[in-house]
Amino acid sequence: MELNADPVNMGLRLLACPSHLPTAVIYGSLSLFVSILHNVFLLYYVDTFVSVYKIDKLSFWIGETVFLIWNSLNDPLFGWLSDRVFLSTQQLYIEKRSVPQEKRITLAEYLQQLSRHRNFLWFVCMNLIQVFHCHFNSNFFPLFLEHLLSDQISVSTGSFLLGVSYIAPHLNNLYFLSLCRRWGVYAVVRGLFFLKLALSVVMLLAGPDQVYLLCIFIASNRVFTEGTCKLLNLVVTDLVDEDLVLNRRKQAASALLFGMVALVTKPGQTFAPLIGTWLLCVYTGYDIFQRNPLSNVVSAQPKLESDAVLEPTLRQGCFYLLVFVPITCALLQLLSWSQFSLHGKRLQMVKAQRQGLMQGRTPEIKMI
Repeated sequence: MELNADPVNMGLRLLACPSHLPTAVIYGSLSLFVSILHNVFLLYYVDTFVSVYKIDKLSFWIGETVFLIWNSLNDPLFGWLSDRVFLSTQQLYIEKRSVPQEKRITLAEYLQQLSRHRNFLWFVCMNLIQVFHCHFNSNFFPLFLEHLLSDQISVSTGSFLLGVSYIAPHLNNLYFLSLCRRWGVYAVVRGLFFLKLALSVVMLLAGPDQVYLLCIFIASNRVFTEGTCKLLNLVVTDLVDEDLVLNRRKQAASALLFGMVALVTKPGQTFAPLIGTWLLCVYTGYDIFQRNPLSNVVSAQPKLESDAVLEPTLRQGCFYLLVFVPITCALLQLLSWSQFSLHGKRLQMVKAQRQGLMQGRTPEIKMI
């Protein structure tokens, strides 16, 4: 009895038998830890490679290119393998009941079908820009704090802004999901794009000297951008249903379609630091690969004369980068999102047809 009451022993038993824990707790914990690791890496990896490891520009670009290739290909690869294994098992199950074998399409045929899926194409165009903007905010958050606010706010205030920008999107999603149930995902996402555009224009007109407004904008820009990213998986599930209906499939190829979305949109993760550093160099002449990494450290020592001359130009360049990137992204996203038709009556029709397919009322269905 005493052994069973030992909390250490009980903890070990829980670890040995994870089935005792609710599935939601296990999945939520895994998602939390992955998210922490992912966000810390995104926030500091550019600064770490440049300032600590002093990597040169060519090596950085090569590393980003390798990352782009693998990061884009692994999701559709695993999605294809996942759906093929599942559907192969289903095919054997059908064959045992002597039902005629259904035609299996190849990956090339699937890609050809996807290239004719109009809503998929408009969605990935919009989502590519969204992924770019999310990672641009993460990669350059420390730079914006340093050159726009470091001499006007305390370190603790900067840390608070950083913390809010990561926590608030998760809390906001509770409210966003309630809005999605009332107005639909399409309308909520469109509203967030308009909000991003409006906030950026207001910040541009106010200028870089409005410290409190700048703090609110830097934090809210990340909050609403990350919040939008978290809603887009709901749109992908609708695209899975439309793909099933358009191609009259026996089973939805959900893993594969999620993988194909990642194939097209994940390059935005690589484009963000590359385009961001290039734009910064074009606007200000400030090349992060040629600077003195110790110049970032807050110190009581006076700045060098060259740093003092560069600082106003760099500050102005950072401000323009901060406001013009979301303005450009918002305009392009509103354009592509206006062409997306899988909402309202069209979405209701697809859901109804999908229900009919699942009830086995439609013959001659192809399998992947």
